[in-house]
Amino acid sequence: MSGTSSPEAVKKLLENMQSDLRALSLECKKKFPPVKEAAESGIIKVKTIAARNTEILAALKENSSEVVQPFLMGCGTKEPKITQLCLAAIQRLMSHEVVSETAAGNIINMLWQLMENSLEELKLLQTVLVLLTTNTVVHDEALSKAIVLCFRLHFTKDNITNNTAAATVRQVVTVVFERMVAEDERHRDIIEQPVLVQGNSNRRSVSTLKPCAKDAYMLFQDLCQLVNADAPYWLVGMTEMTRTFGLELLESVLNDFPQVFLQHQEFSFLLKERVCPLVIKLFSPNIKFRQGSSTSSSPAPVEKPYFPICMRLLRVVSVLIKQFYSLLVTECEIFLSLLVKFLDADKPQWLRAVAVESIHRFCVQPQLLRSFCQSYDMKQHSTKVFRDIVNALGSFIQSLFLVPPTGNPATSNQAGNNNLGGSVSAPANSGMVGIGGGVTLLPAFEYRGTWIPILTITVQGSAKATYLEMLDKVEPPTIPEGYAMSVAFHCLLDLVRGITSMIEGELGELETECQTTTEEGSSPTQSTEQQDLQSTSDQMDKEIVSRAVWEEMVNACWCGLLAALSLLLDASTDEAATENILKAELTMAALCGRLGLVTSRDAFITAICKGSLPPHYALTVLNTTTAATLSNKSYSVQGQSVMMISPSSESHQQVVAVGQPLAVQPQGTVMLTSKNIQCMRTLLNLAHCHGAVLGTSWQLVLATLQHLVWILGLKPSSGGALKPGRAVEGPSTVLTTAVMTDLPVISNILSRLFESSQYLDDVSLHHLINALCSLSLEAMDMAYGNNKEPSLFAVAKLLETGLVNMHRIEILWRPLTGHLLEVCQHPNSRMREWGAEALTSLIKAGLTFNHDPPLSQNQRLQLLLLNPLKEMSNINHPDIRLKQLECVLQILQSQGDSLGPGWPLVLGVMGAIRNDQGESLIRTAFQCLQLVVTDFLPTMPCTCLQIVVDVAGSFGLHNQELNISLTSIGLLWNISDYFFQRGETIEKELNKEEAAQQKQAEEKGVVLNRPFHPAPPFDCLWLCLYAKLGELCVDPRPAVRKSAGQTLFSTIGAHGTLLQHSTWHTVIWKVLFHLLDRVRESSTTADKEKIESGGGNILIHHSRDTAEKQWAETWVLTLAGVARIFNTRRYLLQPLGDFSRAWDVLLDHIQSAALSKNNEVSLAALKSFQEILQIVSPVRDSDKPETPPVVNVPVPVLIGPISGMSRPFVRTDSIGEKLGRYSSSEPPIVTDELEDLNLWWAAWNTWYRIGSESTKPPITFDKLTFIPSQPFLTALIQIFPALYQHIKTGFNMDDLQKLGVILHSAISVPISSDASPFILPSYTEAVLTSLQEAVLTALDVLQKAICVGPENMQIMYPAIFDQLLAFVEFSCKPPQYGQLETKHIANAKYNQTLRVPLSLKYSCPSESTWKLAVSSLLRVLSIGLPVARQHASSGKFDSMWPELANTFEDFLFTKSIPPDNLSIQEFQRNENIDVEVVQLISNEILPYANFIPKEFVGQIMTMLNKGSIHSQSSSFTEAEIDIRLREEFSKMCFETLLQFSFSNKVTTPQEGYISRMALSVLLKRSQDVLHRYIEDERLSGKCPLPRQQVTEIIFVLKAVSTLIDSLKKTQPENVDGNTWAQVIALYPTLVECITCSSSEVCSALKEALVPFKDFMQPPASRVQNGES
Repeated sequence: MSGTSSPEAVKKLLENMQSDLRALSLECKKKFPPVKEAAESGIIKVKTIAARNTEILAALKENSSEVVQPFLMGCGTKEPKITQLCLAAIQRLMSHEVVSETAAGNIINMLWQLMENSLEELKLLQTVLVLLTTNTVVHDEALSKAIVLCFRLHFTKDNITNNTAAATVRQVVTVVFERMVAEDERHRDIIEQPVLVQGNSNRRSVSTLKPCAKDAYMLFQDLCQLVNADAPYWLVGMTEMTRTFGLELLESVLNDFPQVFLQHQEFSFLLKERVCPLVIKLFSPNIKFRQGSSTSSSPAPVEKPYFPICMRLLRVVSVLIKQFYSLLVTECEIFLSLLVKFLDADKPQWLRAVAVESIHRFCVQPQLLRSFCQSYDMKQHSTKVFRDIVNALGSFIQSLFLVPPTGNPATSNQAGNNNLGGSVSAPANSGMVGIGGGVTLLPAFEYRGTWIPILTITVQGSAKATYLEMLDKVEPPTIPEGYAMSVAFHCLLDLVRGITSMIEGELGELETECQTTTEEGSSPTQSTEQQDLQSTSDQMDKEIVSRAVWEEMVNACWCGLLAALSLLLDASTDEAATENILKAELTMAALCGRLGLVTSRDAFITAICKGSLPPHYALTVLNTTTAATLSNKSYSVQGQSVMMISPSSESHQQVVAVGQPLAVQPQGTVMLTSKNIQCMRTLLNLAHCHGAVLGTSWQLVLATLQHLVWILGLKPSSGGALKPGRAVEGPSTVLTTAVMTDLPVISNILSRLFESSQYLDDVSLHHLINALCSLSLEAMDMAYGNNKEPSLFAVAKLLETGLVNMHRIEILWRPLTGHLLEVCQHPNSRMREWGAEALTSLIKAGLTFNHDPPLSQNQRLQLLLLNPLKEMSNINHPDIRLKQLECVLQILQSQGDSLGPGWPLVLGVMGAIRNDQGESLIRTAFQCLQLVVTDFLPTMPCTCLQIVVDVAGSFGLHNQELNISLTSIGLLWNISDYFFQRGETIEKELNKEEAAQQKQAEEKGVVLNRPFHPAPPFDCLWLCLYAKLGELCVDPRPAVRKSAGQTLFSTIGAHGTLLQHSTWHTVIWKVLFHLLDRVRESSTTADKEKIESGGGNILIHHSRDTAEKQWAETWVLTLAGVARIFNTRRYLLQPLGDFSRAWDVLLDHIQSAALSKNNEVSLAALKSFQEILQIVSPVRDSDKPETPPVVNVPVPVLIGPISGMSRPFVRTDSIGEKLGRYSSSEPPIVTDELEDLNLWWAAWNTWYRIGSESTKPPITFDKLTFIPSQPFLTALIQIFPALYQHIKTGFNMDDLQKLGVILHSAISVPISSDASPFILPSYTEAVLTSLQEAVLTALDVLQKAICVGPENMQIMYPAIFDQLLAFVEFSCKPPQYGQLETKHIANAKYNQTLRVPLSLKYSCPSESTWKLAVSSLLRVLSIGLPVARQHASSGKFDSMWPELANTFEDFLFTKSIPPDNLSIQEFQRNENIDVEVVQLISNEILPYANFIPKEFVGQIMTMLNKGSIHSQSSSFTEAEIDIRLREEFSKMCFETLLQFSFSNKVTTPQEGYISRMALSVLLKRSQDVLHRYIEDERLSGKCPLPRQQVTEIIFVLKAVSTLIDSLKKTQPENVDGNTWAQVIALYPTLVECITCSSSEVCSALKEALVPFKDFMQPPASRVQNGES
């Protein structure tokens, strides 16, 4: 219960009533007795009611007419005091609700009378109010009367009354509707069938309404009537009414009780039928009115818009649209169209302002806007209301900037100076405060000289109107400058904010709903799935509908918004305003992006981009992009065109940076203002927060950022982040401190922007990557053809994006790396350097990133990551390749152990380095390879080993840097070592792999193709290694060939045993013989030109100074190596089946090498020949581990230290057993297997061919004619003895003849002059050259074989002897060698003699020649003469004797002259030899004269005679003077002669005669000499005679004494008397000589004279001596 019905209150009420009545009776006692009586009876009545009834209040109410009566009568007195008392009492009753309907009616009638009498007006209003508010007893007629009463009081003369009445009317109207609402509440539970209102043409048919509703209906209907200036139906008694008040009341009802109209058809009907037409009618003056149109043009005067009504109408419209939009769709369309029209520039300023305010009210209600869109814009034939509103706002804003020309006559400044023209004609800087003092500007928009301040109007998001609230103003107010603009600006902002937040919110809900349903969808039960399907399809429909609305809303508004916002952005001079505009553009762009509306999204982004760049800059960049379609000056949107105003350049913005534009030909500089930077930050913000919805407009965003970054001078640093750097050329970038502090922030945001790309979905990420790529392509195009600094923004950011998206690198790897590879090929070095930097960084990062699953388990990804590295090999720029290789090196160092299947790619990169790519590249690549070989061979799959071999080989073939080639050969050796050590594991793994591949190949039905198939895979690996080394063996550079050759043969030697037996076949034919063929070919075609000293100051030895000579060395090495393998591995090769064919091929190679025109090669060929015949046999012991056999050629084995050379190899196969056969202590010359005669005869034939070819004299001669060298021939001949051992069984006479020919020819070959000093130790020494020794050894071997051989071989003796004798002849008479002139010196080699032409003696090329000749002659004769004597009679030796005689003659009396430098001792030694010869004659020949042919003896005698005299002629020529006399010899000759002459064994008188003759001649000559001497002595006087003459005389004297001695010794009978006479006749002459001055002559004379003493005897009878 309320406080009025509690017992205390009731008691008080009763008391009050009684006191009121008492007071009333007192007041009326004198003047109004009836009233007094009524009052008193009333007191009694009250008391009675109180006494009788428990429910006092109810009883009072029942009897209220009687209770109230006294008071009504009191009011009727019209006495103010009484009236006031009564009204107070009545109010008290009313407030306790003890007034019945009848009483109330009475009260109202009484109040009406008071009103008509204008009494207690305020009190009346108060009473009505209390009456109507405290209860609901008053209705229908009474109610209408009460309301009319209030209305009428509103129009009194008294202001206070008026206002109070107005308030009361408002309250009463509210009460009426509140009653109705309460009534509805009470009846809400009773559901009643609403009776259809049939057309409802009769306005009174409200029978369906309940009482309160009916009152409300009648009241509202009459309010409409009144506003429309029609008579009311219900409010009878109205005298006057104002439209403004009516409109206010209508507005308040509509605003406060919308549910009444929405729930009751009757009321809806009123709205439609009465209110809307009324509003439209009242609007007409505003619509028709045009400002500035002259009156004469229209026939009837146009009613001017009236501010109070217009403003209230707008308020009503606002309410109607806000509350009843759904009921009044069509009407609202009209209202909204009107509103839009009110914004036109020709409407009064105040009208435009209130219209903008009204529109603002809608703009803050996004749901309402949404409804507009759904109801109009989305309907086919409807006005596009929502779009029009937005466009109107845009046009409105533009119109405020476009000032009407002042020349217009009717600017209607009279109308309260309320148009824009008046205020804007003020100077533009009126709004700038203290411009000189540099004080900041007021917030304002400024555009083309129009300056509009920005006023702070409302809080964001609420539409608090100023002018719509001016209900008390009758005259239109003056609108301050900038007010309309500010409201419109806020409209736009609120519109954007509202729409975006609404749509974003709904989108978000939709997304979460989708997620939850999909989550629920995963629940297992059947039933829920059914439901889900249902709900999902509902949802889909709902989503489709919602999405359509959202898209329509955006499509409808974006053009207008963009046009307006762009203009405002350009005009804004206030940072906060700019910020708001940018925020609006950003949220719109993001929203469009989310809804997938590409065009609008791009347009907004373009606007922000243009704002970021300097004024005229934007156009070039952005118009080249997709925005070109949008930026043509006006958008035609569904028939309505919206002007795009191009940005003005003269903005009053603070310039914060000056930089270079990014263009091919930069013209001057460009300036960035703080607003540009602000826009840039918005752009960054957009990209950062909404990257996922940017799609293709990433291109716009990034292009703009790129230009800004360029202008600001940010340059990329490691990892792709941009840091402030200096511009490289041109006027350097100028930055203010303001922007300097911003730069790090900007670069930071830039980096964060790309870091946030890791949160983008895959599609968005692809958009980003594509945008960066196309941006980069543009930068590349710009950088073509000039070497200016390129823009590296895109490349740097691609790198950054790649790095942060490593976790899903697969999806972007291909486009990313594909593009970077293009960048790497760019001609601009800086550009490609960055491309490579980015690419390699990405690859390294990708490999180190902790992928899930890890790379080791995701081979595909690993190969994907490494692939671009391989692709870089197709790029020819060395700087790129260097980066690539550095990357490989780093990958190896960090990831080498885990590369796995990536090895082929990595190795491929090293192998792709070509020869022409410069030393540093090759060096770096080689460094990688070295690292691989030293550290990573064990970790890589065995299948890659072959690639390593190939790559290492390819480095060997690079000719840039010799050391690299040589080291790579060393690497190959190391690799072979590794194969050897890890052989078993490698073999296992390869076999496994092979099996797998085989299986795959079979499944696909293709043949497995790999090199050296069908050898097992491990052997193939070896064969690849050998083949590579083989290629290197024919490299153009000698050092490489040498090293490779040695390595090849060492590896085959050292590790060959690991090969399968069958593989040896391939080694021999495909590797070794193939190599020999190539070497032979290259050697024979090599250039003979002399090579000038190689590389700077390196001198080349003369033995290597032509290509031919260098190739010769290679040939030597190769042949020796192959021969060695044949020799050492014969036990493996022999069983191969085609060994004999191989043997023939090898012999053929040896032959061609031996016959090559190069001493070195030919000699080496013979050495190899010797080796394969196992003449030089390797000692092989099974006990000691075998080291690689060293080449048996005088060549250093390997260049440089190569690990593994000295390491002993422990055999893993059964070689020990194979060696078991050779365990005998002496070197195995041959084993049974080799007793294959065919092989040996093949060897003999080869030998014979070599011999005959090489020693055949050339047909023609010139300087270059090749003559085989001595060592060659020696070696050739030396081969024979060993060969002979194997073929002796079949050696016959023909073969001997062949041999003889070769030996003969060999001996005939002259020594080349340059070699002779080495072969001939000195001029006079005679030694056998090694060749001659070899020849003789060969003969010796044969001779020995013949000695022990069977009969048939004896016949070869003479042949051999012939051969020897032929050689003897050569010792002095050089053999003819073709037509070549041979000098003696060239033939000193033929000094081994038997048939000695001793006549040459001193002329012999060498002294020892004739000495040896003599000694051998003596030896032979000592043995041979006895034989000859025995067979003298047989005549077999007849021819020998004259020869012998001639020989003696020639030797003892040589025609040649002894050399000057012969010393006395030498001379004497030589003389002794002559003496020995004479002794031989005296001992061996003369004693046997009777067995010897007489002619021979005669010749000997003559010779002795000649020797004993030895005074050669009487004439002294120059030559003869030189002869030294051989005294001892002469003496010996003399003695022998005499001994022989006087011997008693004289056989024939003739012989004695000869000797006597000789004696007499001798004596006569002595006489002559003495005479001549005496003559000369006398003539010469004091001068001594010449030495020769003195010597001669001494000799004569000595001869005389010798003769006398001999005569004495002989038997007297043997001496002829004549002789004695001649001797004695000498005496006087001797005496005459005594006078000579020479002491030597004197002493000789003494000796000659002494023997004469024997003749001193007394004279006796003359006896004839000598006759017997």
